Amino acid sequence: MRTYSELIEFDTFEDRYRYLRINGQVGCETFGHNRWINQRFYTSREWRRLRRDAIVRDQGCDLGIPGREIHSGLIVHHMNPITQRDLEYGTSVALDLDNLICTTLRTHNAIHFGDESLLLTEFIPRKPGDTKLW
Repeated sequence: MRTYSELIEFDTFEDRYRYLRINGQVGCETFGHNRWINQRFYTSREWRRLRRDAIVRDQGCDLGIPGREIHSGLIVHHMNPITQRDLEYGTSVALDLDNLICTTLRTHNAIHFGDESLLLTEFIPRKPGDTKLW
């Protein structure tokens, strides 16, 4: 079980990504024809409140790393994927703040599909006297 408590022990974005990576595959069924179950969950009052708490805690930053603010398309990601059974039986994993982290869509996809090339690299600003283009 991945937890936010353990995640924040990693200082770098890359280390946090590697901790969260699940190496899924495109097209793997999650809720299939019962997609309505997770849609009902993601529109619930409990989820919206918990989502807000995660955003405040992470200060709207990708993987909770200061300086990696998410300006649009913020996703609150379950570190341990939830299943139809979790939602049907109300297991604690779905509504546990320690199971959530803020991500961008790119980071979220990289976590699910194990593709580090999807991650945004950190911007290195130019400095006076820097004459090398690359």
